[in-house]
Amino acid sequence: MATIALHSAASAMTALNTSLDVTANNLANLSTTGFKSSRVNFQDVLYMQRAQPGVENANGDQRTMGLSVGLGTRVSGTQLNFQQGGTLQTGRKLDVTIDGAGFFRVTVDASIGDGTAYTRAGNFALNSQGQLVLGSDQGRRIEPPVTIPDNATGIQIDSTGRISVTVTGTIDPQEVGQLQTAVFINPAGLSQVGENLYTQTAASGPPIVGNPGTDQRGKLQQGALEGSNVDPTEELIGMIKTQRAFEMNSNAIRTADSMLQTVSNLRRG
Repeated sequence: MATIALHSAASAMTALNTSLDVTANNLANLSTTGFKSSRVNFQDVLYMQRAQPGVENANGDQRTMGLSVGLGTRVSGTQLNFQQGGTLQTGRKLDVTIDGAGFFRVTVDASIGDGTAYTRAGNFALNSQGQLVLGSDQGRRIEPPVTIPDNATGIQIDSTGRISVTVTGTIDPQEVGQLQTAVFINPAGLSQVGENLYTQTAASGPPIVGNPGTDQRGKLQQGALEGSNVDPTEELIGMIKTQRAFEMNSNAIRTADSMLQTVSNLRRG
């Protein structure tokens, strides 16, 4: 009956609305440092099996095909795309990008994950205590903690995360800390919590922490940031496809409704 078409088309419109929400969020973060885009994955739902393939028909032969009617679609999940964004040269000493795999670690509230979150954004700053923090409205502290002396006149961060400073009255730089990065077996399983941060889940697996440039971890580059990996052309094409699919499913609903009205009028006649 046309009622199945109504339900199927309605399920598609609901799923497409979610797809549009994700696309809009991707485009909104086109300029967000280290942002990773998401895509929506769809899957079909249950089927009404009106005839099974392979069963014996009235002639004693086997049916070569079945008769199934699907009941629509639904969103199976949103999948993160961890393809690296473009490198933006800034020349700022506290801007650091990861060239390859890995996440910086920052301290968050214990209620968020296990008290540690992970980010690809390397726009660092110093707080009032001289601690290295994430350059955001919350100023999350970097793990392990790094403190820059008040009299530091220069900061150098090498490709392996070693932080050295030059202080007033000295020539040779002195090491004051070490940046570490974490990698995950399944980074797509991380949970997005806002502020450019992710937290580990059972799906992501535990973090594997170490120095940059070791064990498949990307090296660091000072004076640069990783840009958003959102492809605006791809997102706009996807938005147009979503709009067209939404319109076609709305037409399917109008057609099914018209057919049901025709049946209803026949009964009245």
